[in-house]
Amino acid sequence: MYGFLKNLRFFEPFLVLFLLSSGISFLQIGILYSVKSIATNILEIPTGIVADLYGRKKSMLFSMTSYIFSFLIFYFSHMFLLYIFAMILFAFGEAFRTGTHKAMIFDYLKIKNIEYLKVQYYGSTRAASQLGSALNSILAATIVFFSGDYRKIFAFTIIPYILNFINLATYPKELDKLNVKKSKKATLKDFLSAILNLKVLKIILNTSSYSAMFKSIKDYLQPILETFALSLPIFVGLSDKKRSSLVIGFVYFVLYLLTSFASKNSWKIGRKGSSIALNITLIFGAFAIMFAGLSYMFKFYIVSIVIFIILFVVENLRRPISVAYISENVNSDAMASVLSVESQSTTLLTAIFSIVAGYFADRFGIGNAVTFSGIILIFISLFVFIKGKD
Repeated sequence: MYGFLKNLRFFEPFLVLFLLSSGISFLQIGILYSVKSIATNILEIPTGIVADLYGRKKSMLFSMTSYIFSFLIFYFSHMFLLYIFAMILFAFGEAFRTGTHKAMIFDYLKIKNIEYLKVQYYGSTRAASQLGSALNSILAATIVFFSGDYRKIFAFTIIPYILNFINLATYPKELDKLNVKKSKKATLKDFLSAILNLKVLKIILNTSSYSAMFKSIKDYLQPILETFALSLPIFVGLSDKKRSSLVIGFVYFVLYLLTSFASKNSWKIGRKGSSIALNITLIFGAFAIMFAGLSYMFKFYIVSIVIFIILFVVENLRRPISVAYISENVNSDAMASVLSVESQSTTLLTAIFSIVAGYFADRFGIGNAVTFSGIILIFISLFVFIKGKD
C-alpha cells in the first residue's frame, strides 16, 4: 500500500511540460532537478542515521508531511525561486524516505526468518509501486484532459499522500528499530566500516551511476511524446494539451505496467548472478540512452519512445537486484545508513547530469543532450564493473 500510494504522483508524467508552460527553460529545469538532488544529497546520510537511531517510522511520517508542503507550493506559486524552495521540501521527503523503508523491509524479513526472499520480496513491493504509477498515468491524463491545466495535478496529488501518512502511522512498532538497545557509537561504527569497504563502494557506484543518468534524462520523454502527439493527424480539433495528454497518459500507462512486470520478475535475472546482471544492464542501458537521443535527432520518434520505455524497464530490473546485493555486504543495523549512501551517490550524480543535460538541451536540442548523456555513461561504466562471487 505504501509503494502504491507513494507513486500516485499525478504531476510526474507532466512535470517538465508544467515547468515549460510556466516559462522555465531546460537549463532552469536542470537547475531545479539539481537543487533537489543536492539538497537530498546533503540530507541523505544524517537522515539515514537519524532513522536508524531514533525511529524509522517517525522519519517516514515526516517524509510524507514534507512532500505535501512541496506540492502546495507548486500549486499556488508561479515563481522560479519558490519552485526551488518546493524542490528543497521535496528533497526532505526523499531523504527521510529513501533507504529507510527498504531497511524496514529487510528487518521485517529478518523477524520472519525469510531473508532468502530479499529480491523476490522487494521486487514485489516495487511491482506494487509501478502499478500505482500505471494508474497514476491514466488519472493524471484524465485530470489534464478535463481541466486543461497542469497545475491542478499537484492539488490532487496531496490526497494519496495524506492516505499514505495514515497508512505509515499503522506500521508495527517493532519495525521502528530492530535493536533499540544498540548504541549510537555502534551504529556509526557499522556505517563507517561499510562505506570504507572498497567492494561496497564499487557496488554503490555501479548501481547509482545508471540510476542517476536515468533520473536526469527520463523526463525528456515528455516533450518527445508531446512532439509525437502533435505530429499525429488525429484529434486535431482538441487543444495541444488535451492531444498530448491522451498520448502521454497511454504511453506511461503501458510503460509502468511493463516496469511492474520487470520488478516482479527481476529475481529470475538476479539468480543467474547479481554482479553479472548489474554489469550487463549498465552497459546495455548506456548504449540505449545514446540511441534514444540519436533516434530523436533523426525524427524516428517512435523508436526513441520505445527505447525510453526500455530504459524504464532496465531501471526496474536493476533496482531489486541492486538493493539485495548491497544488503548482503553490510550489517543490518546500519542498513538505512548505507542505503542512504547509495541514494546520496545517485542524487549527487543526478545533480551533475541534470545540469549538463539541461544545458545541452537548451543549446543543441533534446536529441543531442540525450545522446551525449549516453556517451558519458558508457565511459563511466568502464570503471565500475563489479567483480567477485555472488
